[in-house]
Amino acid sequence: MGAWAADSFGNDTACDWAYAIEDCNDLSLVEEALDKILQEGDGYIDASDAEEAIAAIEVIARLQGNWGTRNAYSESVDKWVRKSKLVPGKELVEKAHQVIARILGDESELKELWEDSKLSNEWLASVQKLAGRVKL
Repeated sequence: MGAWAADSFGNDTACDWAYAIEDCNDLSLVEEALDKILQEGDGYIDASDAEEAIAAIEVIARLQGNWGTRNAYSESVDKWVRKSKLVPGKELVEKAHQVIARILGDESELKELWEDSKLSNEWLASVQKLAGRVKL
């Protein structure tokens, strides 16, 4: 796992995803990241897909004005959110909550990896706080 911090952008996958959103003019990249998780149904969720989905959910929270940790790793997303003026719809917000539930569920590689880490509680708290920042 290429992670150095428990926050949403504290890993290589999320940072790569964050740079990709710079070229996007809508929420399609966000929705794609969420749909990738939901399309698994009850199946096993790959860690990198979960990391991208968490980054995508950060975009939703920030577009709602509920900013999380801002640092050099979130900078490209932060700039994009400030300039975009997009409003996530109810369906997208509901998907975000469904995805968080899946990531925190038993069939999540990312959860398993973090459970083996000394920062397990910090990661869990970070994801739970993110869920609280995404308002229905």
